[in-house]
Amino acid sequence: MGQISTSDWPVGFGEEMAGSKPETLADYKTWLQKMYNVESTSLNRTYYESVSNKILIEFMKSDFWQAVPAELERLDQKYFITEEYHLFTANFRPDMKLKPFSSFLEKTFRKNIVENENWPNEPKGGWILPESWYSEIGDIVRTMFVVKYLDGVSFFVANFSDLLSKHDMPVTVDYEAREEGYYAAHLSTEYECEIPKESWDTKRVRVKIEMQVTTQLQEVIKNLLHKYYEGRRLTTKASEVKWQWDYRSEEFATNYLGHILHYVEGMIMDIRQKQRGAKQ
Repeated sequence: MGQISTSDWPVGFGEEMAGSKPETLADYKTWLQKMYNVESTSLNRTYYESVSNKILIEFMKSDFWQAVPAELERLDQKYFITEEYHLFTANFRPDMKLKPFSSFLEKTFRKNIVENENWPNEPKGGWILPESWYSEIGDIVRTMFVVKYLDGVSFFVANFSDLLSKHDMPVTVDYEAREEGYYAAHLSTEYECEIPKESWDTKRVRVKIEMQVTTQLQEVIKNLLHKYYEGRRLTTKASEVKWQWDYRSEEFATNYLGHILHYVEGMIMDIRQKQRGAKQ
């Protein structure tokens, strides 16, 4: 499947070739098939689920993931020794999750169209198309580690990164703080696995695995934020009124609650450290 280069298009020619900008997922599917000859199989839920399940199964069988339970117990004990508090709730175990097909396709739509400031030319980094999108989309397989306190996030990231390194797995860390009130650390690693092709042959690809690290309070607010964030980010038209000024909106209350909880967690840490100093 060849890829059409848009880098040398004359000014104005790109819009004519690309047609009107897709406004919906249905428009986007048509655009992919028309512009890049994307086969219908690549846009099929059944095929996506066979690929994503294969990635999940292989990763969970890896030596790294098999070592995670013992590492969590070790980190909990290490944190308790220094802080006199447990890092996790009792019997905490992370769940591995698969990105639903609808969310996966929506993410490629956002990256190729909605958030593409270069339209009708390719976005920064190039078009995300089926031949590479299982390697490009970084959270097809993801998990979340929930710690009890704010300082536990950085503690966990530093120590868990060591486990990834021991298994020769690359790691990148991003401490996210969004204006929508979302706070979490994201660890990303890569894992090579075998996935089915559209022809039902197989191929080996390097996929990205996302591991989020957040606190108990932020996990609650994340679930509230997700409902509004998902719907809003698919629109190709900017809102006339920013949510920060629409105090009647549910976004206003939910997003600022996320910021408030983050502040409260910081105050809890400050009080805890002062109490420790008073004991010494």
